[in-house]
Order: sequence, then C-alpha cells, then structure tokens
Amino acid sequence: MPLNKPKTAVVLVNLGTPDKPTRAAVRSYLKEFLWDKRVIEGSGLRRVFWWLVLNLVILTVRPGKVAKLYQSIWEQDSPMRRILHQQVAELQLALQQRFPGQAPEVFAAMTYGLPNFDQILRDLHRSGYRRILVMPLYPQFSATSTGPVYDKVAKFQQESRDICDIRVLHDYHDHPLYIQALAESVKEFWKENPKSEKLLLSFHGIPKSYADQGDPYPDHCRRTGQLLAEALGLADVDYQSAFQSRFGPAEWVKPYTDETLKEYAKQGVKSVDVISPAFSADCLETLEEIAIQNRELFEEQGGELYQYIPALNASSAHIELLATLVEEQAGQWLR
Repeated sequence: MPLNKPKTAVVLVNLGTPDKPTRAAVRSYLKEFLWDKRVIEGSGLRRVFWWLVLNLVILTVRPGKVAKLYQSIWEQDSPMRRILHQQVAELQLALQQRFPGQAPEVFAAMTYGLPNFDQILRDLHRSGYRRILVMPLYPQFSATSTGPVYDKVAKFQQESRDICDIRVLHDYHDHPLYIQALAESVKEFWKENPKSEKLLLSFHGIPKSYADQGDPYPDHCRRTGQLLAEALGLADVDYQSAFQSRFGPAEWVKPYTDETLKEYAKQGVKSVDVISPAFSADCLETLEEIAIQNRELFEEQGGELYQYIPALNASSAHIELLATLVEEQAGQWLR
C-alpha cells in the first residue's frame, strides 16, 4: 500500500447485548438501549413520563426476567457478539482474497454495549484510520436501528477537527446477493428437513406511529419477503411476512407474528417454517422468542411441526454478500 494512501477500516455494527447474563448487566444494557430517543421517541413531558416508567417500572421488573432468558442461550458469550466476531474474522479473510495487500481492517462494534461503537471510532481515529466504512448489519433500514448509527457517527465527527471520511451503509434489503443468501439458507434447510405448509417471515416490529411518520422499515421488510418468495418459487398462499417483539400498549406494525401463528392453527395448518430475515445473527429474539416461545404457542393452538430456520450468521453466502457490499461501497478506496 502506498505510504500516502489513507488507512481504511470496515466496522460491522450490530445492535448490542448485555456483557453478562446477569440482572445487573441486563439492566445496564436496557437502560442505554431504551433511553435512546431513536428507540423510544418523545420529548417534553412525554420524555419525563418515559423516564419515570423506564427507571421505576421497566428497569425494576424486566432485567431479572430477561437475564434468565439470556442464561438459557448463553455459551461463554452472548450469541450475537460471538457471531459478530465470527463474521468479522470471515469477512477479513474474504477481503484479503479480493484485495491482496490492500484489504481494509475489519472491526466489530455494537451500538449499545461492548464492543462500544463510540470507542471503536475514537480508537480508529487515534490509530490513523481516515477512511471508515460503517456497515450496520440491518438489511432493512429503520430510524430505530440504523438511525442511531448515523447519530453516533455525526456526534463523533463533531468532536474532531481532523474529520474522517466515513460512509454508512444505509440498507441492503433488496440486494440480489442478500436475497440469494436467504433463499440458499431456506433451500439447504429443506434438504435436511421436511418442507412445511407455510413459510413465515418474521421481522422485528416497530410502532405503527413510526411507520406512519415515514419510517421505511415495513416497506423494506415486505419487499424482502416478496423477493425471497419469488426466489423460492412460492405462491402468495405459501408465505407471509409478519412482525415480532412488540413492546408496550401502543399499536405496532401488523400482522403480528404470534397472532399469525394462532390464525394458522385455527385454519388447520399443521406445519410452519419460520425465518427472521431482519436478523443478521441469531440472538435472544430468534433463539428464545421465535425458536422456543412461538413454537410453544403454535403447538398449544394445535400445530404439530414448527421449524426455525437459522439466521445467516457467518455462512459463506452471507460473507460473500458482506464482501460485495464493501467492494460496492468502498472499492475505490482500495484500488
């Protein structure tokens, strides 16, 4: 690499996870996550009211319950963080093959928790990196997930006189290699497991009011679902997109995953395959809520076969997608 060529870094960013599966660690994580104005919107008296609810109710009641759920899936580390580091390592190898002698360094970061995204940016700046491609691992854009990444980048830039050239990947919900990777994961699953009557695509939900005010996330999710169904040759009656993990009393984007599963059972559907395309790595929401809680719900309603199809994680097709996104977004930096 020429001596005068700026150092380039790629930062893979996922949402976050507690440091440990303990009540105290979960409380710290939830406090940081749920106090973000991008996650729970509101100002003035609404913000004061939310502070009271968060600190006097939620952070008193939920940490213990959530910690027990984390304990059920914890293997030396949080699945999300463990998989993120695998993705970083595999992407680094792929980029070294694509850009011999010029490959950027790849780093892991979390918006909330560790490794801390703010600190990663400061460390990169201190180490002389001046070109940084930030890749939020959210295929579908939402102001509640990708938005905070943009906020943190903007805040970091405001604190420096020697401003870095930072690019943030907006989304890749309809990228051909993303759809191909999802389709391959489903086909591979069906090779080893019986294909169910329905394929349910369960995306993380957002409040309906956020979508009404312009958040493109639901449209991105439905487009992903449509493209995946086309790639698999599915008819409209064979699949459905739905939304999980709603929180609080407000209406969220519909249809809801749990209600859809109940409706399937009422209609006499005996088998369903579930995939969560919005998650780039398996985590609490997929391994516990989708794979366990919703299986129990479906079976209680009369369903017989419920199969969860894992996230893309560090699969070769996923790494190929990420490497291609790096090339598309920052290829001119590396040649």
